[in-house]
Amino acid sequence: MTIYSAAITLILVMDPMGNVPVFLSLLKNVEPSRRPKIILRESLIAFIIILLFTFAGKYILHGLGLSEEALRIAGGIILFLITMKMIFPNNSEESKLPAGEPFIVPMAVPLIAGPSSLATVSIFTTQANSTLLIVVSAVIIASATSTFILLLSEPLRKVLGERGLIAVERLMGMILTTLAVQMFLTGVAAYLK
Repeated sequence: MTIYSAAITLILVMDPMGNVPVFLSLLKNVEPSRRPKIILRESLIAFIIILLFTFAGKYILHGLGLSEEALRIAGGIILFLITMKMIFPNNSEESKLPAGEPFIVPMAVPLIAGPSSLATVSIFTTQANSTLLIVVSAVIIASATSTFILLLSEPLRKVLGERGLIAVERLMGMILTTLAVQMFLTGVAAYLK
């Protein structure tokens, strides 16, 4: 695994383009000058959570007696389910979002540092051909990219429009579906050996 492939996978899993409409919706009642500060704060919290899971996730999983194969298969299934929501969204979920200025939930967790991000870094850290330096570098690159895209939420909406954002999210979902299936097949193949 290379830093490039790990970072691209994490960026797709974190889905910053898909989060743009949700972030805009969550921040619509917040003063425009305060929005970038909230995005930076929530991105930093998410980064810390993902980084902590990068270092401790492997030990948590071993403590629970979970094998790398089981994690890959479960990660592939979870990722597949998440991509189905990206491709075929359920609009009724947006009405369940809490009112007021968001803090940690739902922006940092689960929108940025969601189950798929945490499962992905866990898989990366348990792979024999990856080092902690590669995974940490990928987390830094993916988090910085995600934060940058989220900070550009308002300009992106003006340039792409709502339909353009939806189209990009669905395209990312389709790409991520392929990664989910590959993750699942790799886990099954490793288990069968």
